[in-house]
Amino acid sequence: MLFISNIIRTMRKDREKGFTLIELMIVVAILGILAAIAIPNFMRFQAKSRQSEAKTNLGGIGTTAEAYRAEFDTYIATWNNLGWAPQGTARYGYGYNALEYTGTGAVTAYAPETLGVAAAVTTFVAAAEGDIDSETTGHDCWTYNQGRVLANPTNDVSQDVACY
Repeated sequence: MLFISNIIRTMRKDREKGFTLIELMIVVAILGILAAIAIPNFMRFQAKSRQSEAKTNLGGIGTTAEAYRAEFDTYIATWNNLGWAPQGTARYGYGYNALEYTGTGAVTAYAPETLGVAAAVTTFVAAAEGDIDSETTGHDCWTYNQGRVLANPTNDVSQDVACY
């Protein structure tokens, strides 16, 4: 019986102890440090995953351009002739051959015929531009050409400068 009463007395003391203010402040500080490290990495990971839209769609534009070249022996095509359009809600603006950045996060494409480009062209450039991290400065730019070279001249994830 004496043994049980000692255990009960010890349990009452432990129950009354709790955590000190210092211990709680240390735990909050540790959680704050972990959040300060994890949140920016998570945001960067999200932005990088959004870049896959541009890569995939530029590959689709390239495939479509190759199919157009196989049929007409030239890469020249307007958007209507090319027959390509992004599916769903696009985060990027897309352009093909004659490109101009409009400052709105979209690339304007001009029909090469209207610019006096020669009838048989052996090269093409497709571009994608968008603001994927919702900042006020900088856009993410990607280009893709007939050599199947995918380039990212302006990376919105790692730097904030305007395209073109």
